Amino acid sequence: MITVEATLDQPPYAAFFCVMGAVSAIVFSTLGAAYGTAKASVGISAMAIKHPQLIMKAIVPVVMAGIIAIYGLVIAVLLAGSLNRNYSSYKGFLNLSAGLAVGVSGLAAGIAIGVIGEAGVRASANQPRLFVAVILILIFAEVLGLYGLIVAIYLFTK
Repeated sequence: MITVEATLDQPPYAAFFCVMGAVSAIVFSTLGAAYGTAKASVGISAMAIKHPQLIMKAIVPVVMAGIIAIYGLVIAVLLAGSLNRNYSSYKGFLNLSAGLAVGVSGLAAGIAIGVIGEAGVRASANQPRLFVAVILILIFAEVLGLYGLIVAIYLFTK
């Protein structure tokens, strides 16, 4: 077995930053998805008391919140797959920032989806014509997480 010594450009702790990027990606995006799911589910539960026939229609924010976690999972798997013994500081910092980009934007998107989902489900139960507007607003909130995914993929490929 050949042991490669650490250099100034490839310190032994450089891979730690990649691991922290993977952890940040999955933890923050999953926290956002969990918050969005919980918050939207509160609105669905309150709405379902008077309008139980609308439960399946109101499940859209919960599905959209779950997609946010998938963005973090994709980046975390890419980052974990790129780990090797000889890792440069530059690549480690790029991968940390990629994980933080998708994680923090996923957290923000999950919070937005949860708040919009709760209020939107309740409002569209009282006024069905609001459903399309609520879906459009949810899409705009979902895109926040997608922006983070795009930036993370760009940083990962550098």
